[in-house]
Amino acid sequence: MPTAISNQLSGLAKSLVKEGVLTDVDAHMHFEDALRKKVPLVSYLTGNKIVDSALIASAVAKDFGLPLFDLEVMIIDQAAIKLVSEKLIRQHRMLPLFRRGNRLFMAVSDPTNFRALDEIKFHTRLNIESIIVEENKLSALIETALDAADTTIKDLLDADLENLEIKSEAENERKKEADSDIDDVPIVRFVNKVLLDAIKKGASDIHFEPYEKYFRIRFRHDGMLNEIASPPISLAGRICARLKVMSRMDIAERRVPQDGRIKMALSRHRAIDFRVNTCPTLFGEKIVLRILDPATAQIGIDKLGFEPEQQKNFLNAISKPYGMILVTGPTGSGKTVTLYTGLNLLNIADRNISTAEDPVEITVPGINQVNVNVKTGLTFAESLRAFLRQDPDVIMVGEVRDLETAEIAVKAAQTGHLVLSTLHTNDAPQTLNRLMQMGIPPFNIASSVILIMAQRLVRRLCEHCKEAVRLPSEILLAAGFKENQMDALTLYRPVGCDKCVKGYKGRIGIYQVMPISGTLNQLILEGGNVIKLAEQAKAEGIGDLRASGLEKARTGITSLEEIDRVTRN
Repeated sequence: MPTAISNQLSGLAKSLVKEGVLTDVDAHMHFEDALRKKVPLVSYLTGNKIVDSALIASAVAKDFGLPLFDLEVMIIDQAAIKLVSEKLIRQHRMLPLFRRGNRLFMAVSDPTNFRALDEIKFHTRLNIESIIVEENKLSALIETALDAADTTIKDLLDADLENLEIKSEAENERKKEADSDIDDVPIVRFVNKVLLDAIKKGASDIHFEPYEKYFRIRFRHDGMLNEIASPPISLAGRICARLKVMSRMDIAERRVPQDGRIKMALSRHRAIDFRVNTCPTLFGEKIVLRILDPATAQIGIDKLGFEPEQQKNFLNAISKPYGMILVTGPTGSGKTVTLYTGLNLLNIADRNISTAEDPVEITVPGINQVNVNVKTGLTFAESLRAFLRQDPDVIMVGEVRDLETAEIAVKAAQTGHLVLSTLHTNDAPQTLNRLMQMGIPPFNIASSVILIMAQRLVRRLCEHCKEAVRLPSEILLAAGFKENQMDALTLYRPVGCDKCVKGYKGRIGIYQVMPISGTLNQLILEGGNVIKLAEQAKAEGIGDLRASGLEKARTGITSLEEIDRVTRN
């Protein structure tokens, strides 16, 4: 119930009292304390966790009759941000979202700050329309947006870049590259800065994307793409040329895709590789860099995200002297890291380990790694044939793509070798069917495959800001939780703070680990379909990816929304 409002209250405090969010006494106390500390009232209330930012936003939007938006689903227009100076944005804690004609729509958490709105109107000469947003999300987005807008050519003389060394596999061409860079030093510094920022922020990919009227750079962080810079469109060609020179590509060829590689030496002991691909688009070449950090393969099996029984089954499989282990999932689901975690456990002096990959993403001393090159005839199948003549113990094939590779891998698994590989299927039971469809006889599958593992990556909730949330039992049951879990079930939702990205920080795997039992083998020999194989796996207590994800949500590692994003069909 709304409480009586003192005539001395005004602005946001008066609105919160009117909507029953604060009492008159509390509003006076917090207003005076915020005034003493020279902090905006909304920042004071949310920062000290006195009132939830979502509650404030909802109350203010209702009282003022203004639209309430969720910044997590908003696409920010960098051109609109550039209409207001960084000084005004930081000073007034308001962010331009987009422009429509002579109207500029501003994200605000306190619409009673009329002086700020008038000042922005004066500087932009546009009519200002307020959109209510949550204070904590606004603060986080302001920093992100200003970082993106701030990554411009004028900042490229950064002292951090002085000792940054770019190496290539063709060292004898270094002088030629250096000579070509003399006339374009700002572009060189800019590209180096973007690469270094991507490493510092833990990005997995960098996208350079030219469009008709603008050029943007995006990082993929924890599986999600975020725009980090929007350089002038006039620089797109020069940035693209610089990346192609660094990657040893033909800078004159713009009609067909090209592949290359960059090595960045951060220190004498640490180097990062970038796998580079170009693709001609309507308005120029889009370039994507995949960041290959050898440190990612050293995370240890305990940090992958296995449940205890899943980890036990995986370790049992890789400890066997022969057989085939298959890891399945889409691109970017962490298959390579899982395989290399297993290989690191097997990598001892008395084992001969060989891998064939396209390309080699993680280099590991003690493992013989081959880069597949179809143009020269070095295919997965040819590499496997070579391995079998070199007395191998463990073989890893980057991907089983065709019948020839599958047949050789199966034969190797049947003749005393441990074979690890990947396939692109949705879950473990479908992998068995996929092998049959490729032409592998069921009796060969049954005698070679010992474990199939499907996996996905989900984002971890930030430990600093995640919030408990209570959901109706109907929703939880529909999500897949069991009736006996309802009483003790506490789920969490993302909030967002200065230590994370939109409430998430880092990723963890969810798995379906399916050892091939005698009963499953019998079904394979009988040519059982996916439904029968999945039913038998369930009967043997093998949970699917959804079940693994719900367990991560139940233990507070991730949110139900994130599990829905990754596992819902």
